[in-house]
Amino acid sequence: MLRRLLGDSRAVLASPNRNARSAVVFGRLLGIAFVICFGTGLFSHFLQDPLPWMRFPTRPTQLYQFTQGLHITAGIAIIPLLFAKLNTVMPALLQDPPVRGPLHLLERLSIAVFVSAAIVQVGTGLVNTYQWYPWPFPFRQVHYALSYVLIGSLVIHIATKLPIIVRYWRAKDSYDAEGRFVRDDTVGSELPPYGLAHPAQRDRASDPRGAPSEPASEGPASAPYPRGVVGRVLRWVDGAPAASTTGGAEPSRASRPDDESRPGGPDAAGPTQDPSAEPSLGATATGGSRERVARRGFFAGVAAATAGVVVLTVGQSSRLGEPFNVFAPRQRGRGPAGLPVNRTARAAGVLATATAADWTLTVVGPRLTRTFSRAELVALGMTEVALPISCVEGWSQMARWKGIRMRDLLAAVQAEPSSDVRVTSLERHGGYRIMDMGPEYAADPTTLVALELNGATLDLDHGFPARIIAPGRPGVLQTKWIERIEVRS
Repeated sequence: MLRRLLGDSRAVLASPNRNARSAVVFGRLLGIAFVICFGTGLFSHFLQDPLPWMRFPTRPTQLYQFTQGLHITAGIAIIPLLFAKLNTVMPALLQDPPVRGPLHLLERLSIAVFVSAAIVQVGTGLVNTYQWYPWPFPFRQVHYALSYVLIGSLVIHIATKLPIIVRYWRAKDSYDAEGRFVRDDTVGSELPPYGLAHPAQRDRASDPRGAPSEPASEGPASAPYPRGVVGRVLRWVDGAPAASTTGGAEPSRASRPDDESRPGGPDAAGPTQDPSAEPSLGATATGGSRERVARRGFFAGVAAATAGVVVLTVGQSSRLGEPFNVFAPRQRGRGPAGLPVNRTARAAGVLATATAADWTLTVVGPRLTRTFSRAELVALGMTEVALPISCVEGWSQMARWKGIRMRDLLAAVQAEPSSDVRVTSLERHGGYRIMDMGPEYAADPTTLVALELNGATLDLDHGFPARIIAPGRPGVLQTKWIERIEVRS
């Protein structure tokens, strides 16, 4: 029974959109998007947890704004592309028998791991942009580890499918002059054929670039249309005649023995169909042009969905897309001083300590320690810079900051400008309460202990009385409500 159900399902799922060429195209797009996400994700991860030898560029100052915006945008684009790919290969997922040998088992396992990892990775990543964590595991660590699982399974999947990828990489090698898909059984595609191949088409499978001597018969693999609405929709898509009131259906033009339009005329040899028989998916000649229209419509729909989700969210990290920012969790220009806020002072538990009249900033050097009130910091001389806040959730915005250069503070305690420093927040809890900064950032002239934002005193939610702002760093490392800076080397 299961074998019969699987066989029938594969036949009904046969479609001009479900072929090896479509699978290659969507796989290629997904591969590019996953590689982009992997590379930009590694960059973000090591910025937050660098290895001892790592140093990072501070120019361009908007580098992280670009890489993390690209990371989130590519991740969002993966969602419709992944659904399109799964739709395309669905008949192969229902194949019978499910496993045919050790190599096939490896391939199926790589697909299962890849699909599962992709769904979890993209799903949790999307939810993370809204800072909602309805799971018991730490998001960042799992997201990082799962990226290696995903890329590893993707590499295995590409290796097992390489003959199909090479064979159908180019469109001109995949379709004939009439727009019909050229099936090549020598490369091992597991998708069911859309159409009963004419001998000429079977000959072309062994010589894919050879021209057929006569047209291939058209239409999907032979199987009865299901009854009800689904059957009517499938008939409409394939251009098949509607079922007759007597319970059967009028035979299609391609199957009528007296059809003058069939090559060779009414007396030409060819298959015939009992007019009283239930029409089959293989009984209808859809034509190469109809297959081409179906494919283009499907690809256009996927392209529209992908462009839609990108355009309607990219405005959180790009000024060009700002007017169309409908679905992104952050809106540019909204918040204190016109800048969004991720973590408020109330959420951080610093309402009392950050507004205390006796607040001071302690700077600890190798031989000297000094404390500064806010007025004493201002007296050191203020510098204004334009730097973006770029958060790991994907949103970013340029702002103007005014404060004391980090290297000037280090000089005040007789420390080298190119020192490793540790910055501590007034927060008593949280994974980013303590932040380490490499010498490339400490020595940069645009790295500030900021006291003002966009021409006004820092708002409490933006880090009053003082915060860090540095070029090319994630927002979680631009520590707010700071109380201590310590030179580590």
